[in-house]
Amino acid sequence: MPKSLRPRTLRAVERRRIPTLLSLSAVGLLLPLCAAAAEGNEVETVTVTATRIAQDSFEIPASIDSTTIAEGMSVNLNDTLTPVAGVLARDRHNFAQDMQISVRGFGARSAFGIRGVRLLLDGVPATQPDGQGQVSHFNLDSAARVEVLRGPFSSLYGNSSGGVIQMFTADGTPEPQLSLSAGGGSYESWRTALGARGSYGISDYNLGFTHYATGGFRDHSRARRESGNAKLNIKLDEHQRLSLLANNMSTPHAQDALGLTRAQFQADPSQATSVATQFNTRKSADQTQLGAVYERDIGSSQNLRLLGYYGHRAIVQYLAIPVATQGNPLHAGGVVDLDTDYGGVDARWSWRTQLAGQPFSLVAGLNWDDLGQHRRGYENFVGTTLGVKGRLRRNELDKVYSLDEYLQASWQFASDWSAMAGARYSRIKFNSQDHYVTGSNPDDSGNRHYSAATPVAGLMWRYSETLHFYGSYGRGFETPTFAELAYRPDGQAGLNLGLDSARSNNGELGAKLRLPGKTQAQLALFQAITRDEIVTVTNAGGRATYGNADRTRRQGLEAATQTALPADLTLNLAYTWLDATVRAPYTTCVATPCTAPTPGNPSGTNLAQVASGSRIAGVPRSQLYGALRWGGELGWHAEVSGSYLSEVPVNDRNTESAPSYWLLGLNGAYVRELPQGRLRAFLSLDNLLDKDYVGSVIVNDGNSRFYEPGPGFNVNAGLGFDWKV
Repeated sequence: MPKSLRPRTLRAVERRRIPTLLSLSAVGLLLPLCAAAAEGNEVETVTVTATRIAQDSFEIPASIDSTTIAEGMSVNLNDTLTPVAGVLARDRHNFAQDMQISVRGFGARSAFGIRGVRLLLDGVPATQPDGQGQVSHFNLDSAARVEVLRGPFSSLYGNSSGGVIQMFTADGTPEPQLSLSAGGGSYESWRTALGARGSYGISDYNLGFTHYATGGFRDHSRARRESGNAKLNIKLDEHQRLSLLANNMSTPHAQDALGLTRAQFQADPSQATSVATQFNTRKSADQTQLGAVYERDIGSSQNLRLLGYYGHRAIVQYLAIPVATQGNPLHAGGVVDLDTDYGGVDARWSWRTQLAGQPFSLVAGLNWDDLGQHRRGYENFVGTTLGVKGRLRRNELDKVYSLDEYLQASWQFASDWSAMAGARYSRIKFNSQDHYVTGSNPDDSGNRHYSAATPVAGLMWRYSETLHFYGSYGRGFETPTFAELAYRPDGQAGLNLGLDSARSNNGELGAKLRLPGKTQAQLALFQAITRDEIVTVTNAGGRATYGNADRTRRQGLEAATQTALPADLTLNLAYTWLDATVRAPYTTCVATPCTAPTPGNPSGTNLAQVASGSRIAGVPRSQLYGALRWGGELGWHAEVSGSYLSEVPVNDRNTESAPSYWLLGLNGAYVRELPQGRLRAFLSLDNLLDKDYVGSVIVNDGNSRFYEPGPGFNVNAGLGFDWKV
């Protein structure tokens, strides 16, 4: 839909406020706890690096969590991220599609991959310069922790930083060790992992390889994935360190069961859509990535850090696009063939000193990321045979790069007060060269530039040793991805060059609590107003086009607590309330052909309005997680966990929603130290009540196949051993 057709009916200035009642509730909840706490007792310190200087998370005016990798059979991050407030991590149980992750509602519209959230592995971006990302190459067996940053300070990572998720590979152990584990369970699932960690001379290392295979709980969902990860740290001297990184992921043949309609889901959640088997929908992917990080201490107060990386990713995906639809000479076909080369560098200087006698730090950096992609499209049929590669229908070279400068500073300007501020300036350039030009398919080449400055500032007040209050405010932006620029809503040839980037103003108020006895809690109230939100305009025939909506709003509350109880019990609770709505109506297409209003056709054709107040598709209003764990690091331990997700609208007009659900799980493990090493065993029982539920949704699916079911009751068990060499 041309940008000129977007209505602007709301006031030019919308009130930016966090509900007063919620703010007062936050203070009321935390002050009594603080008064009851005995100051001066030691509490556990959690050091994080998401703000680019290692700091205690309790001292940062931002919502940030560091969490360890969940035990069990999981090969995706969803089990690790589910306990984090403000994060919705949904396992699609479909290895032909990456898992879904959204942070405070950012990234929820993604139909494939992860967008709107910045992803990093050991500092190497897993998000492309255009904002599209994936985590399939994250090897959980070799990981130490995952950091999650939410709120305004995420914008210091540039384009599409509605939140930041970083995974860090563990360093090598002082003594060499080998590890082997194997596990299996429901739906013909099998997982093995082999690892080696240790030290040698001036270096330490961590090598890991994981194999996973599953028959899938749905028809036509069989998959296999291999993942390898290596990290080598070299201490060159007392002031210089070098880390070498290598990573490979291969998914040679992952079947795609596709989504279901509501009627299909209710009839049989385990079924595959009929066209999935007709066209044998599937995906193969292979990615190899190398990186290096060099650090040098300059004196006692300065540090220089240089990161460089390069990777190659190849994807071939067979879609279920009808043969008749591909009769349109402008159609790109039903087979996607992508070869992608990407790389970049990040140079960062940091300085710790005193300003007016108080601690002060400064970070300055330059970041460059580049991606070149050869995109080809083929028909998914030959004659009457479906699901095979046919004639070439698309051939283009796409390039996108980003060049960013950033600066941030922290200053504890008084004993009870500190401030953090920063800014980033980003430039992103898209260029597409069309090499498939025929008499009926004109040249689609084009280019588009985007740029934005994203300042942010935060203030923290140390009310006491155990309770801190903070507030922050910043701006963020999100460019379209290449997939969103690929087609014009009017059906004409060429890129959708009228598509603007989305701009957000983000505010947050929060409190952090630490009490003796390993008790900690966080509470955050947040609001983000977005102009020119990127939204779906049309979706038909396997092709989606996009436009800009004038204004949207995301506001809500996050609350989380972890506390140690008597009898070796630990309680974890996390709750998110999120109101994500459209604040100005906009027009979308409900069928094709779709045309704009004209004097002879004042209503247009196949148009509908997304009303002000409509909920943003893919975003639940409430989510709750709770877990009660018994036991320590060694011996027996067990955990019972429960999660709740409210209903989720699946399209922009809110005509359908995925129903709410409760899930209950139980797992147990045994760990024993032996003279030769450590023995590990686990058993997990998931979806104990065998509920039918929608595990994820395909937002705005053109065939109304919005629903991707989650599995029923399932069992997994495994055994592992770590040998001391």
